[in-house]
Amino acid sequence: MKLALCLYKYFPYGGLQRDFLRILNECRDRNHSVHVYTGEWQGERPNGVDLHVLRSSRLGGNHVRDRRFFSRLQKALATEQFDAVIGFNKMPGLDLYYGADFCYLGRAAPQYGPMYRFTPRYRHLYAFERAVFSRDSDTRILSLSHREKSVYQQYYGTPEDRFHMLPATLDLDRQPVEDRSGIRARVRQELDVASSDTLLLFVGSGFKTKGLDRALIALSHLPSGLSERTRLVVVGQDQAGPYLRLAQRLGVAERVQFLGGRTDIPDLLAAGDLLVHPAYMENTGTILLEAIAAGLPVMATDVCGYADHIVKAVAGRVLASPFDQD
Repeated sequence: MKLALCLYKYFPYGGLQRDFLRILNECRDRNHSVHVYTGEWQGERPNGVDLHVLRSSRLGGNHVRDRRFFSRLQKALATEQFDAVIGFNKMPGLDLYYGADFCYLGRAAPQYGPMYRFTPRYRHLYAFERAVFSRDSDTRILSLSHREKSVYQQYYGTPEDRFHMLPATLDLDRQPVEDRSGIRARVRQELDVASSDTLLLFVGSGFKTKGLDRALIALSHLPSGLSERTRLVVVGQDQAGPYLRLAQRLGVAERVQFLGGRTDIPDLLAAGDLLVHPAYMENTGTILLEAIAAGLPVMATDVCGYADHIVKAVAGRVLASPFDQD
């Protein structure tokens, strides 16, 4: 089959992007003709596929750039004949959507005032989501979360037969390390974390939705005896500046370390004492499964689609939302 895989932006450290690459490689290895369309590609380029980077102006907000990409994508797709157009972001005209994102209309839009619905950003995001999930759409959906599926159906009335549920999975390169004690000692030494200190891990690109501000506030509220020997290591590709400034205002900057995007997540999980994932919105949260598999306790909010696995495995604590940090 000739397949078009469409993604706004690829970078090596995002959960969606990792799923995208895994599916891309599987389709290629099954001898399908794979064409990738993206607005930006960071990192090593895959072999055996046709990669089309549809560059456009970076001016404007994300919704403006996404609309420009979609306009270019429509023109590019019109020159080819595909058996299936598969989207990893919501956009019109898809045969199949990989549903790794939360429902915008049900989760994000209600956080703003009534006038927000008149903004260009709202109109764009709502129109692109509606194009996938409305009753009139023919797009089939690969859904990762039963809970999020029910939210989409609540707001759009999406027929049941258009959803195809996928089980929770882990990449082979995210399996727990074998020499845990040795790797734990090495990584903590590299991070300059004493063996007697408590190491909190925050792992995820998208600091705002995954609740990094909550993690920093929690760190600042620890009792004095505990706070002095607790460190927070932040792993993920995002803008660290606003959170560094928040850490400084809270008086915890010297106990917070930003590592950027990393590929050695299993090593870092072996070094940690607790994974903190206080997300505001999270369709799944694959890092929760990775921590559970690694034997690392987890503290997460109940908005995470995979939070129930924490409860089933008795692997940590799930915080009910909304909650008062004070």
